[in-house]
Amino acid sequence: MNIVTAHKLAKNYNSLRAVDGVDFEIRQGECFGFLGPNGAGKTTVMRIISCFLTPSAGSVSVFGLDAAREPARIKARVGVMPQETNLDPDLNVLENLIVYARYFDIPKRSSTPRAKALLEFVEMGGKTDVRIKHLSGGMKHRLLLARALINEPELLILDEPTTGLDPHSRRAVWEKLEDLKARNTTLLLTTHYMEEAERLCDRVAIMDSGRIVTIEPPATLMERHGGNLEQVYLRLTGRSLAD
Repeated sequence: MNIVTAHKLAKNYNSLRAVDGVDFEIRQGECFGFLGPNGAGKTTVMRIISCFLTPSAGSVSVFGLDAAREPARIKARVGVMPQETNLDPDLNVLENLIVYARYFDIPKRSSTPRAKALLEFVEMGGKTDVRIKHLSGGMKHRLLLARALINEPELLILDEPTTGLDPHSRRAVWEKLEDLKARNTTLLLTTHYMEEAERLCDRVAIMDSGRIVTIEPPATLMERHGGNLEQVYLRLTGRSLAD
């Protein structure tokens, strides 16, 4: 079963063609990754899927629903972990989750125990009363992950979920994502870390200049082209991830 289906999906920003007629499918329960340099169109595709942008052409369906016509129904079933830390500094850890739950019309009697369970899941059960400014970068990322799960999403969208983290914190986030995948949550992520893509992704789409170069499992790409995933990426695009 496909959770996401895109057909000839395109997005223009004035004269800039950010996404240029891409086709892809994301299957239920898989981790699907977008790889590509800055400006390749990855984040734009993610924002269209999460119903924060409308396509200029083509179509995308999520859970069989048209993203352009039924965004509210889709958003209710999707969790989004943004790249930037946008937690509310005026609230403590637990309050950040409870207040966010209101966007999904989750009553406090339900959101409070759910939030506490999620904090235990991300190993922050002892931080409920802590203010955001007192959290480390790794803790903020784990709290963003917990917040993205407050509505029990069927699809979790993660935009560079471990950027800026130290190796220990990065692996801690990976372990939580692997736990979610084991529970059949569909994961969609962008990343600049090839180790992250190799470890988490069942399939990756390599993008460049708004187009998809290829979609394959990481192991298949490495076997077919030789070398590690970063070397394969460089051969297929001729560009570094930072370009």
